[in-house]
Amino acid sequence: MATGPSTDNQGTSTRPYLLRALHDWCTDNGFTPYIAVFVDAGVQVPMEYVKNNEIVLNVGFEATSGLKLGNETIEFRARFGGTAREIVVPVDHVVAIYARENGQGMAFPVPTDSAGGQAEAPPTVKPPSSLPRGLRLASSEPGANAETPPVDEPPEPAGPGSRPSLKRIK
Repeated sequence: MATGPSTDNQGTSTRPYLLRALHDWCTDNGFTPYIAVFVDAGVQVPMEYVKNNEIVLNVGFEATSGLKLGNETIEFRARFGGTAREIVVPVDHVVAIYARENGQGMAFPVPTDSAGGQAEAPPTVKPPSSLPRGLRLASSEPGANAETPPVDEPPEPAGPGSRPSLKRIK
């Protein structure tokens, strides 16, 4: 008899683990971790700061109180305009996490509803306008295609004799 979260060998979503890892990386390197969140009825954030169904939140320890990066939700208290607010974000609504100082991070697919469509999201998956250029869309859901294209595709090399180059990311 199989034990564990799934019997189809897919396991649970990797998104909460990647979020925690990148949050740790930002913190360890002295960077400020920001998350971009797709906002719908399941997200508890100050709605007056939401634009185009998205909000960007500073999730650094200096900006939050009681931060919990769980497998299902991210919860914390933060001040907005001098007023303390309770924030609750379902992990699947986080569309990116990145370092404010250099833009390095990871983007995720926009959440989908249980019927298989997008949850009030734009018809095409694109990064929120507030994200830094160059974040790559991560495949973090069970059964998702691992060959997901970059969010901002770099231009093709010019000319027939041009060679591709790699950018080293530390």
